[in-house]
Amino acid sequence: MRTIHSPLLRQHLAALRLLLVLTALTGIAYPLAVTGIAETVFPHRANGSPLPAHGTPVASRLIGQSFSLPKQHPADPHEAPRPDPRWFQPRPSAADAGKGAGPYDPTASNASNLGPNDAGLTRTVRARRVAVAAFDHVPPASVPVDAVTASGSGLDPDISPAYAYEQANRVAGAQGLAPAAVRGLVAGHVQGRFLGFLGQERVNVVELNHALARRP
Repeated sequence: MRTIHSPLLRQHLAALRLLLVLTALTGIAYPLAVTGIAETVFPHRANGSPLPAHGTPVASRLIGQSFSLPKQHPADPHEAPRPDPRWFQPRPSAADAGKGAGPYDPTASNASNLGPNDAGLTRTVRARRVAVAAFDHVPPASVPVDAVTASGSGLDPDISPAYAYEQANRVAGAQGLAPAAVRGLVAGHVQGRFLGFLGQERVNVVELNHALARRP
């Protein structure tokens, strides 16, 4: 007995076969191939570029983090973090999921979305400039722009060499180190432009503080 399939049924069967094939290719084979190549060729980057301390990952080179003093009132969720003078400070971050994780929360990459003519942003930048100048003991006019503005992602671990050098004397005094030694540490962490002409020189503040912590 011959079975007769309607055109509509044939179309549905063809679509189902195509769905299964594409699912196997793009949902299983391709991710496995990409993951396998990444783990083989770039294993460190494929696993998040971790920074280890005593054999345990403590940070990622790709994501900034806060270097703050312990809270005076741990139970107060509204207490503002206080920067720790012993460490180089990153640029501000708008990435905060509001769950106690604080800035640089990788699950809440975010920018302020405020334009340069926004009055609120202008007030915030001016307040930050005064605070950074007082913290680093420098004139407000010398505070670099990245010290008072967040990156587009809110997760950027890099600061400008100018901001890193500005903090060197403060870090040296708090750590009990010679200012020249701290400035030398900064100089060793200045990364040049990509391919020599793309982007700007930068200092990864997470790597810099990691190196500072490892000093004898």
